[in-house]
Amino acid sequence: MTSSSKIAVCELPLFPLPEVVLFPTRPLPLHIFEFRYRIMMNTILESDRRFGVLMVDPMRGTIANVGCCAEVIHYQRLPDDRMKMLTLGQQRFRLIKYVREKPYRVGLVEWIEDHSPANDLRPLATDVEQLLRDVVRLSAKLTEQNIELPEDLPDLPIELSYWVASNLYGVATEQQILLEMQDTAARLEREAEILTSTRNHLAARTVLKDTFNQKL
Repeated sequence: MTSSSKIAVCELPLFPLPEVVLFPTRPLPLHIFEFRYRIMMNTILESDRRFGVLMVDPMRGTIANVGCCAEVIHYQRLPDDRMKMLTLGQQRFRLIKYVREKPYRVGLVEWIEDHSPANDLRPLATDVEQLLRDVVRLSAKLTEQNIELPEDLPDLPIELSYWVASNLYGVATEQQILLEMQDTAARLEREAEILTSTRNHLAARTVLKDTFNQKL
């Protein structure tokens, strides 16, 4: 966490993205082409390289008020001042109000973090990791592909909860709920529910596939 993150309230350039939820410690590659965001990125590259990512719900046309700060780790300039960027999620924030909206949004934000856990979260994290491995194993069997978890899967419960949440594809609304939680145990428990449901679904499909193949 950088020193600027320790300030309780600050102004932050904001980048709303449709159905994209960024989590702390997780990477986010970006292609910057819209003029106002080219202006924004050129501005932040001259300062602390940080901006806020907020999820846009395209169905409702709404912008979330809880997001995650991103820091530019690497960038490449393309023709017409477009840019390819690799950013990394830092600390979460809650939007207090918009300070201005042109040429790009800037918000007054307060930083948020998980509350200190009352209990040891490692057993719960171990359960979530095992469910994750079950889902990957069944997915690999069902698709007949080589699917493996990364060797550097996070050990810390809070970082594991962010990793799992960031890899729930196609469910941005659910990801946003997980991002807004300030209870690591609650986040892991919800992820355990999602993974259990997914595992059971995949297991049932695997049984059907095996039964069908046996009859051939």
